Amino acid sequence: MTMFAAVDLGASSGRVITADVGPDRLDITEVHRFANQPVRVNGTLHWDVLGLYRDILDGLNRIDSPDLASVGIDSWAVDYGLLDANGRLLGNPVHYRDERTAAAIDNVHSRVSAERLYQVNGLQFLPFNTIYQLMAEPFLAQADTLLLIPDLISFWLTGERGAEQTNASTTGLYDARTATWSEELIGTLDLPRKIFPDLRAPGSPAGRLRDLGRLTGTPVTAVASHDTASAIAAIPVADPSFAYISCGTWSLAGVELAAPILSEPGRAANFTNEAGVDGTVRYLRNIMGLWLLTESLRTWNLGASDLPRLLELAAATKPLRSVIDPNDPSFIAPGDIPSRIAVYCERTHQPTPHTHAEYVRCILDSLALGHRAAIRQASELSGHEIEVVHLVGGGSHNPLLCQLTADALGLPVIAGPAEATALGNIGIQARSAGVIEDLNSLRALIARTQPLRRYEPKGSTTPWTDATARLTT
Repeated sequence: MTMFAAVDLGASSGRVITADVGPDRLDITEVHRFANQPVRVNGTLHWDVLGLYRDILDGLNRIDSPDLASVGIDSWAVDYGLLDANGRLLGNPVHYRDERTAAAIDNVHSRVSAERLYQVNGLQFLPFNTIYQLMAEPFLAQADTLLLIPDLISFWLTGERGAEQTNASTTGLYDARTATWSEELIGTLDLPRKIFPDLRAPGSPAGRLRDLGRLTGTPVTAVASHDTASAIAAIPVADPSFAYISCGTWSLAGVELAAPILSEPGRAANFTNEAGVDGTVRYLRNIMGLWLLTESLRTWNLGASDLPRLLELAAATKPLRSVIDPNDPSFIAPGDIPSRIAVYCERTHQPTPHTHAEYVRCILDSLALGHRAAIRQASELSGHEIEVVHLVGGGSHNPLLCQLTADALGLPVIAGPAEATALGNIGIQARSAGVIEDLNSLRALIARTQPLRRYEPKGSTTPWTDATARLTT
């Protein structure tokens, strides 16, 4: 057995995980879990990045094995820290849910059209993409280096700077055609070229740990540092005719391709082309995911222990009574999601949910509709045939959502692994160390060692078609 460690940062929590990897073994152990709570200061929503770093150090220091082979770091996309020439952080990283980009969007589009942006970067429009954040950045003139969150953590751990490719591809400043930084877009927007560090492919060395006691000198590997890229690398797939949903705070639904699709219909449908492992492309659409549910639970002062009973009640509630567009702008900011759902339903002349169970059913029906629309469009736009859908991430623990997704699509859904991001992170390290041969071997190992559950579609898809029409009228 060989031991690896993963630092896995999510939008609401982070973890340090270790794994023992062998020919027929992939056992993970959670060493340390910690909260990731944003902080609002003077009207701006920030990540508590120093608090996260402290917790990462605490987690790494709890690893008691002297034979740790490597460490890898993944996180969410688009957000970053800026360093000055001495490596000091300029300001605290801003949370993607902050509203600072509103004016910057028009500034970008006055210089380069949305059509041209897509022809180069292949990204769906999201108001918080890095390209818009940088145009609203007060420290830009003082910056020497831009590091996305996993690269920033890696720099603090090792002292070495670099930009991992899968996360760089989410910035809007990456050329999807050449898999390099886009000189055209960086120049057109008058951004300082020097701040964009050299790109690293998943599996590349990223330095060695320093000042960490017995772990000092342990290699750090640049994994697929965008958490979705790591999750997709861990899909336990045998049949190439698959679609995926990486379901957590966000749902990322799409297909895996060999090359980007930079077509106008793809842009109009808001599909994104993001880099995956081994030159693959994650052709997908972002859907506001289970964050809608977790924010609702928070509003009701309920916790995770209350969710199983709520799901039972929601399953017995009338289906498709009210549905929402999860990506409606009213649902982006933190706050009272149930009240905003009620306003949405009133505005669209649908019954307003009254009970907690009705709100939960509305959210999950709507997410299933979002999954259906994204996967069907991904298949149509790419010509990629789909026979099965793999749903990975925390959402695989939600049996009602998995079943509703199967029903909406009329396709079987294979749920699991829930720990796909950590497994993908670990797997890329193991491959780099020669413990796993290739991506197919990693996926086969995960299929053999991780618990999976299959959901067969029930009933007709006609009610889902009718509900979709309600959202588009």
